[in-house]
Amino acid sequence: MAKRDYYDVLGLSRSASEADIKKAYRQLALKYHPDKNPGNKEAEDRFKEAAEAYDVLSSPEKKQRYDQFGHAGMGGSGGFGGGGSMNMDDIFSQFGDIFGSAFGGGFGGGFGGGGSQGRRVKGSNLRIKVKLNLEEIALGTTKKIKVFKLVNAEGLTYDTCATCRGAGQVRRVTNTILGQMQTTTTCPACHGAGKVIKSKPKDADEHGQKRQEELIEINIPAGVAEGMTLNVAGKGNAGPYGGVPGDLLVQIEEEEHPELKREGNNLYYDLYINFADAALGCSVEVPLVKGKAQIKLEPGTQSGKILRLKGKGVPEVNSYATGDLLINVNVWTPVKLNEEERKWLEKLRTSSNFQPTPSGKDKSFFQKVKEMFG
Repeated sequence: MAKRDYYDVLGLSRSASEADIKKAYRQLALKYHPDKNPGNKEAEDRFKEAAEAYDVLSSPEKKQRYDQFGHAGMGGSGGFGGGGSMNMDDIFSQFGDIFGSAFGGGFGGGFGGGGSQGRRVKGSNLRIKVKLNLEEIALGTTKKIKVFKLVNAEGLTYDTCATCRGAGQVRRVTNTILGQMQTTTTCPACHGAGKVIKSKPKDADEHGQKRQEELIEINIPAGVAEGMTLNVAGKGNAGPYGGVPGDLLVQIEEEEHPELKREGNNLYYDLYINFADAALGCSVEVPLVKGKAQIKLEPGTQSGKILRLKGKGVPEVNSYATGDLLINVNVWTPVKLNEEERKWLEKLRTSSNFQPTPSGKDKSFFQKVKEMFG
């Protein structure tokens, strides 16, 4: 089943502000929270769907990619790795702080509202660049990339934080002229994790992590472009204290093709033919993204004629549309002539058939440009 548009999920327009996005998600999360809808699978799916939409639209970087490329710009995985694979604890830990006192401790503390468990800290994102040739871009590809990332070291053990007793937050009560005021803040001892490191290997850092190489498989959809960033959810640095892993952000770089030039979804090729082939007509081969195509040039082909091979360009990301291959015919004028060739051309110079006689069918350069880009 196709994913719904994230703006539709939150009931927002594309011009919605950051505050509007936060407010809309908060309302939906309150409405569909599992504790309010026990055993209701539809409500749980709506809750996850709203969290995924908020994860993307609340991040300026992810929102920009989504606005430009739709779901395909998220690497086919959405903000959280897809609604079906989302972990409820991940949602609670990452977004719980936007609910403030609305939940208090009534929902088991999953949102960091003072319950028995601390919040799970998300690991940082990793960024890499991947070079793709034109064939990989046009057809889509799978890449296996080695990355060095932070992982939680083996043998790491924890103790419950003595300051917050595992809640991740501490409450303070202050007496004022209006009565007692209660405030809740992140625990300064464990930084909200609810636990502290008891023992760790010698080669681990202060958070019990170390850098390790991992081979990651990345599925790249057809039609990506230079500068586009794909999001591979959960493949970034591990979250400290058993937290949520960050994401792997994959920036696309295009390798230049030796013959074909790309503009958007269309490809362009400069075909050079000699004067005799242009006058008499001929069959020639032109390169495609993969392989070659045989095309026929009619007798009397003029320099500047543009031939179009429909559907032989690059597919559009997240769409069934595909660009075309545009072939620009150039009639090559010889630079050097021997004596026999010069005499032959001198005889033909004054022939009536060699005089330019453009007809209304022969479009000017400006007309061609207007048709291509108008």
